[in-house]
Amino acid sequence: MYFWTILSYIDTILFILVALTVAYMGVFALLSMMSKNTEPPKSRKENRFIILIPAYKNGAGTLQTVHSILGQTYPQRLFDVTVISDHLDEMSNFRLAQEPITLLTPVFQKSSRAKSLQVAINNLPQFKLYDIVVILNPGSVVEPEFLMQMNDAYEAAGTRAIQAHRMSKNRDTAPARLSSIFEEINNSIFRRGHIYIGLSAACSNSAMAFDFSWFKKNIMTAKTSWDDKELEMLLLRQHIYVDYFDNIVVLEEKVRLAEDFNRQRRRWLVSQVETFIRNIHYLPGAILNRHYDLIDKILQWMLLPRMIMMAVIVFMGILMPHIYFTLALKWWMLFAVVLLIFALATPNYLVDDKWNRTFFMIPIIFLSSLLAKTPLGPKLKRYVNKKN
Repeated sequence: MYFWTILSYIDTILFILVALTVAYMGVFALLSMMSKNTEPPKSRKENRFIILIPAYKNGAGTLQTVHSILGQTYPQRLFDVTVISDHLDEMSNFRLAQEPITLLTPVFQKSSRAKSLQVAINNLPQFKLYDIVVILNPGSVVEPEFLMQMNDAYEAAGTRAIQAHRMSKNRDTAPARLSSIFEEINNSIFRRGHIYIGLSAACSNSAMAFDFSWFKKNIMTAKTSWDDKELEMLLLRQHIYVDYFDNIVVLEEKVRLAEDFNRQRRRWLVSQVETFIRNIHYLPGAILNRHYDLIDKILQWMLLPRMIMMAVIVFMGILMPHIYFTLALKWWMLFAVVLLIFALATPNYLVDDKWNRTFFMIPIIFLSSLLAKTPLGPKLKRYVNKKN
């Protein structure tokens, strides 16, 4: 008797948590379909840019990004590039030093993006005045018109922060394809769908532009390893709208291996939980003051991460028929709804013959992390990494 009661409670609680996450994603997935991609008008003003590339153990990717950003059609006199080399190898530093950029090589006891960005700001020449700072990850590739588009978008937005459209430049393994799809789902639900109804777009850790004066002041307050979430919270608390431009594309390299994929998701999960705990006390005030951007962001951090959500749905959908068949029906229906939402939020270029199979790999990728210390773990990792 007690077993069935406890099982029923667990099933109900898990279903409610997952269903709320699915409902939130469903609403904004539908809104994203109504959003129209409009290019901003050409700006008469030409702003001065500083591009910061915080590079950590990725020399080849950093060189690729530097070459990409130096090939801009935007006037060369109006932008500078600073690379913060954190644990790059000597050869990469030597090659970067040959480029017309500023190369900084700080030595940190404990590395973090925030520290790298703070070092960059502190080492900028005092006689140079900048209007906009752009953050790019090592390995990012941009089109020659990137800065021209950023300039037009920044002037058209009339705000202090804009997010560009991050896309994957590789989809050669199951983890890479899954990362590519999740990235575009983020763009649809947390950016395009949000700005359609006037809510701020979600910030990423790259492909962003900020007002230089604002960034210079606020980056110095960042203390954790997830500076993007700290800056996002500061933007929201200061009532600064974050705009999103779908036409400004930045190609990012996605992880190819299951262990890297799981490590990345664990880090993001920790950052989400810690950020939520740090900022939950702002929720009552945001509700009283009708600060909808802040309310929405805190609610986002309360949602289940997609990997956990999908793993729970698949696990319960497989387990419950062996315990009580009728309890499994709602999980099967929820799985169908999730796939529909993901299909609506995924651009057509990613929906191919491997799309469905990619989502069925989620439980295997998830289990490969949980069972890493067992004999089965390495076998699952090899299976996922070979699946292309």
